[in-house]
Amino acid sequence: MPGRLKLRRGVVVSADPLEVEVEGECRRAWADEVLLGEMREGDEVVVNVAALDLRLGSGGFDVVHVNLTRGLGGGAEGDAHVMKLNYTSLQHPVDPVEHPVPWFESPDMPDKGTTQSPPVAVLPLHGHLAPAAWAAAQAAPGLRVGYVQTGGGALPGSFSRDVKELRERNLLAGHITAAPAYGGEHEALSAVGALDAAANLGWDAVMIGPGPGIIGSDTAYGHGGMSALDNAHAAMSLGLPTLLSPRLSSSDPRERHRGLSHHTRTVLDLLLAPVDLPVPSEALDLFTSLVETQHRLHPVSVDLSGYEAAGLPRKTMGRDLEDDPLFFAAPLAAGTFLASRGL
Repeated sequence: MPGRLKLRRGVVVSADPLEVEVEGECRRAWADEVLLGEMREGDEVVVNVAALDLRLGSGGFDVVHVNLTRGLGGGAEGDAHVMKLNYTSLQHPVDPVEHPVPWFESPDMPDKGTTQSPPVAVLPLHGHLAPAAWAAAQAAPGLRVGYVQTGGGALPGSFSRDVKELRERNLLAGHITAAPAYGGEHEALSAVGALDAAANLGWDAVMIGPGPGIIGSDTAYGHGGMSALDNAHAAMSLGLPTLLSPRLSSSDPRERHRGLSHHTRTVLDLLLAPVDLPVPSEALDLFTSLVETQHRLHPVSVDLSGYEAAGLPRKTMGRDLEDDPLFFAAPLAAGTFLASRGL
């Protein structure tokens, strides 16, 4: 029956990397230990096997639903009473980062649209985060750039290896997970609330976009890239300078994503107001049809060789930076342009 959870009992046979034996088969797995606690060899667990059974790409592994051996006594006492993943079996209380009163009632909040408002780079997918953060740091050392994770990809904040590395290297100033995403350093119930809180956290600029593993359904609007539309409108509703990092590719095997991806084309067509569109100088010809539209094109020189030498993530859907330089050039341009607006 479509829509029903596909849960199976299993036993942890390896904690690092996590592997679970299910019905006699050893299968790779992932557990959100922020919610579920530590996984140890021999633990009896219940896993969701749907993704691995469907042979999905980046999401092709079992996900631990509950640890029956040591996960039933969790839960810390506290004052938090606002739920995330509410009305699901994984609901848990959080302390929202949002301001307790609207900006127009608080004497401590800056006026909407003032120079104190951090600029926002809207990312189309998680693979743009590391190049954009690196480029922003190169263009403006010391600039405090934070990341807001939204829906459209993986929801657990702890799932992203990129965020962990960027935080360790001081290339991100913080991490907010906005509903439906959860598990970041700060929790927001909406993208608007997360962006509104960014200045209060001391961020000079914000990057907002989905977690890893973007959702796709081979339809015009039913994909994770549509989160960019919602995120851009959230930023613009607060009067924040808003730019969009376009999804580009020079070698994606899918025609709809080569050149300017249909994900970005769709968002640009549906946006209700103009945004800044930083574009790698060498890719400006891909945007000739947009010159007469409402959006503002900004050619930007990018440093692909510098990013290549930085030791940060350089693969997308199995393609290396050398195989698809245009994919990485786009977020490098966005990060550079964001830094110029955040100074």
